[in-house]
Amino acid sequence: MASNGSAFTLEDDLTPRPLIGLTTYREPARFGSWDTECAVLHFNYVEMIEDAGGIPVLLPPAGVARPELVAGLDGLLLAGGADIEPHRYGAAPAPGTYTRPGRDVFEFELFALARAAGLPILGVCRGIQLINVALGGTLVQHLPDEIGHEQHSGPPGDYGVTTARTTPGTLVAALAGPEVRAHCHHHQAVGRVAPCLRVAARSTDGSIEAVEEPGAPFLVGLQWHPEADPADRRLVRAFIAAAAATSRVVTAGR
Repeated sequence: MASNGSAFTLEDDLTPRPLIGLTTYREPARFGSWDTECAVLHFNYVEMIEDAGGIPVLLPPAGVARPELVAGLDGLLLAGGADIEPHRYGAAPAPGTYTRPGRDVFEFELFALARAAGLPILGVCRGIQLINVALGGTLVQHLPDEIGHEQHSGPPGDYGVTTARTTPGTLVAALAGPEVRAHCHHHQAVGRVAPCLRVAARSTDGSIEAVEEPGAPFLVGLQWHPEADPADRRLVRAFIAAAAATSRVVTAGR
């Protein structure tokens, strides 16, 4: 099951593609003659979803997420970005923690609605941290203080690379094999794991690299960035295939 394809495949190009919501940043941006606040997302997320067989739908962090938004999706990808507000897991902000409270409000509700609706969910970087906090876990606010190095942070505007060793018996291990060459860019990490989740991969330094919810249609959080590695789409293809299956079930029920 750990081949570069996967046991989950879309049947052919004629199969209707699932609609995948991708959360976005709300940040200052410059383009052309404009210098303004924008809803933005690294384009390699978009390319990754398209390459894996989905239709990417960008979701700006506006107000509070609503059920009708989730009803139009077949899957949800929680993308990277700013730190989660520490009060959400009972902590005070540490030096270097930076947050976007409006984005937290939108995405925590979006995640709750998507999970309640049974949508396949993939969390990336900030996304794994949001999943863990939303389900009752905590975060390490500055990982280098815990492990004594900054390999996970990567250089400015680029990724560090670490080895993630998967946990036998997990979905992540079944799809990705015993090890993943993980592209990462983060200074925070999962601390105490939420009760309903299990650790699916760890870095060689012991920090948590993946979690999953046993029994869920597809609920996986990755601390690394799969969009940074076009050569390995195994986990993303599995996510898209789960979303496609969900789409067929919903369509059949209408």
